[in-house]
Amino acid sequence: MSGEDAIEVLAAVNFAVTGASHLLQPQAWVEFFTKLRGYGRPAVFFIAFLALGYGSLIVAFHPVWTGVPAALTVFGWAQVAKGAVYFLFPGYALGKLAVVTAERGWMFRLWGVAFLVFAALLAWGLWS
Repeated sequence: MSGEDAIEVLAAVNFAVTGASHLLQPQAWVEFFTKLRGYGRPAVFFIAFLALGYGSLIVAFHPVWTGVPAALTVFGWAQVAKGAVYFLFPGYALGKLAVVTAERGWMFRLWGVAFLVFAALLAWGLWS
């Protein structure tokens, strides 16, 4: 298995599990982000570490710029950018966390569907 394929498997598994969680447990995600917001800037750094780490892993091992897998490379670079922005501008990131409310919890279900579709596309590309 190539490095690109391995990252696609990693991403497909992660997108499938987090997508299913977003779809089935949107209020738990609201609670999670609400609690994080209460920790202020340290919470933003936690999110930044996750985004930068995951994005860097994708960028380092998945330089693919054709077909559906190119979307994963773009996602990786977007996560690197998110991590950098959150580290450099934590006030901005706290503002992004402020939009997460119980009334908007339905948005996690939309993201869940999007993550599941992307996971399926990656998996289909790997096994076809």
